[in-house]
Amino acid sequence: MNELLHISSNPHIRDKATTGKIMLDVIIALIPATIVGISVFGLKALLLIIVTMISAVTAEAVFQKITHQKITISDGSAALTGLLLALNLPVSLPVWMAVLGAVFAIIVVKQFFGGLGQNFMNPALAGRCFLLISFGTAMNNFTIDGISSATPLANLKSGMAVDISKMFIGTTAGTIGETSAIALLAGALYLLVKKIIHLNIPLAYIASFSIFVIIYCLFTGRGLDWEFLAAHLCGGGLMLGAWFMATDYVTSPITPRGRIVFGICLGIMTGLFRFCGKSAEGVSYAIIFCNLLVPIIEKLTIPKAFGREDEDNE
Repeated sequence: MNELLHISSNPHIRDKATTGKIMLDVIIALIPATIVGISVFGLKALLLIIVTMISAVTAEAVFQKITHQKITISDGSAALTGLLLALNLPVSLPVWMAVLGAVFAIIVVKQFFGGLGQNFMNPALAGRCFLLISFGTAMNNFTIDGISSATPLANLKSGMAVDISKMFIGTTAGTIGETSAIALLAGALYLLVKKIIHLNIPLAYIASFSIFVIIYCLFTGRGLDWEFLAAHLCGGGLMLGAWFMATDYVTSPITPRGRIVFGICLGIMTGLFRFCGKSAEGVSYAIIFCNLLVPIIEKLTIPKAFGREDEDNE
């Protein structure tokens, strides 16, 4: 009887795409942002990316070997986690901290909860938040051309002017993969063409956050400051988070309405973290917080079964 059954983790959706193919497509989509990050921040960025990816893959293989599980590093999920984590790190971060973050992301957040398909939050962002909590000074030390510099959003929060064109291209201080909005949008377009992601989560996220920023501007007397809005859309990892991490299959809702609700929650939480908290960023914490809401969102947005009547109408 057991030979007739194939048991796998949810969600159960029929599709010809394999896990490995999807992971490879996401890695390909991140290549433009990776290239910009290396060109702007130098070979140290390349070193961090390589080391973090190798650490993530090695951590998964070693854990599965020790626990007598099937080694699944060939599916590319660990490599993608390592790449996403590296792109969320400042280039000045010591290499050993990046290794520690990768090990935490894979073993604690992913493998301890059952492996791929079972983790309740995005492993890469969990690794980044772990490093932020543990090594806050190092994680907030941003450099460009070897000189320490505040991020554009940090300057904006302190009342300074920012260059939106540089933020759009990517020649500003920040984490390795978040600075170039145009590179991230190019990667997002690739994912949309390949039908790897849906538009509803990113658009709901960006739209709700934009509305939050406009309301904030009106209530604080700035008026309709479109440059202020553009700076917040291009900075702080919003594009990286909206297109590449909020759309993670495992940690986002599978119901159509749930995806929209999820995106709206992300926009509101990002706005609250940025404008009501001390940090100028907020994307990572917003996505992780909303990952925890996914079971509730899915429960409240399950479509009604076809042909089923409500009890009140019986």
